[in-house]
Amino acid sequence: MPRVACAFWLSVSGQGEIRTVPVPEPRDDEVLVRTVCSGVSRGTETLVFRGGVPESQHTVMRAPFQEGDFPAPVKYGYLNVGVVEQGPSALLGRTVFCLYPHQTHYVVPASAVTPVPDSVPASRAVLAGTVETAVNALWDAAPLVGDRIAVVGAGMVGCSVAAVLARFPGVRVQLVDADPARAATAKALGVEFALPQDALGDCDLVVHASASEQGLARSLELLAPEGTVIELSWYGDRQISLPLGEAFHSRRLVVRSSQVGAVSPARRARRTFADRLALALDLLADPAFDALITGESAFEDLPRVMPRLASGDLPALCHRIRYTPADG
Repeated sequence: MPRVACAFWLSVSGQGEIRTVPVPEPRDDEVLVRTVCSGVSRGTETLVFRGGVPESQHTVMRAPFQEGDFPAPVKYGYLNVGVVEQGPSALLGRTVFCLYPHQTHYVVPASAVTPVPDSVPASRAVLAGTVETAVNALWDAAPLVGDRIAVVGAGMVGCSVAAVLARFPGVRVQLVDADPARAATAKALGVEFALPQDALGDCDLVVHASASEQGLARSLELLAPEGTVIELSWYGDRQISLPLGEAFHSRRLVVRSSQVGAVSPARRARRTFADRLALALDLLADPAFDALITGESAFEDLPRVMPRLASGDLPALCHRIRYTPADG
């Protein structure tokens, strides 16, 4: 059993490094996991890398197995897939998903890992955390058969929402983004694509995930009277202006927040966090989700890759990090 592991740490804002960390002996109710791959979410995780977490949100934004504090030094991440090498017999040898940072080996409570279905390859299961966000958003939104829906912002979260909505019966779904290159992603997911100026209006529901005030304003414009915007963007320490004059009140529009940190109130009495994550993993049996993984790098290259992802020099939705058995 490895006594030490290698982990990626944000040492100062905008700069990361690989550190050696101790790996404890797992207790009876814990598992030792060897990481196979992890994912970098280009939204939240690169915002953390840039040091953009507001001081007021330092506690709220903590990841489940984060070490250190914002802005840095901090070990942060939440898309990890690995194999259980030591633990309860029911999990031994299983591929599991865990909300754990980028690290070659780690020990967590057995309850903190979710088995990956045999129908889902480990390389795709890194998307589970983001698809879980999409599940929660749609629990909040509660779309109906026949709804006219736009998803504004074709990043990792927006594309995940669109991919799930593509399986809803009878809905009109458009994925809207200012980057025309996202049309290929939309096609792979099975939904229509439109540039913001060409998007279809009269929407019953708009899911906003562009993290821009222009995208949020356009989302309001696309609504039918009494329509709802589900706001999935997280703006960090930026101040956002919102046009609440004009026809906002006369058209009785709604802007509603949705956040993956809590189970949707509409489902809370019947569904748990574990239920939500298990559902996300089941949905990932669809190979269409592979379109959300737009690049891959070796774990040892993370200190050089993260600045490029944060700056946009390396375009990505989800950037997958691969680990070899020799890592750590």
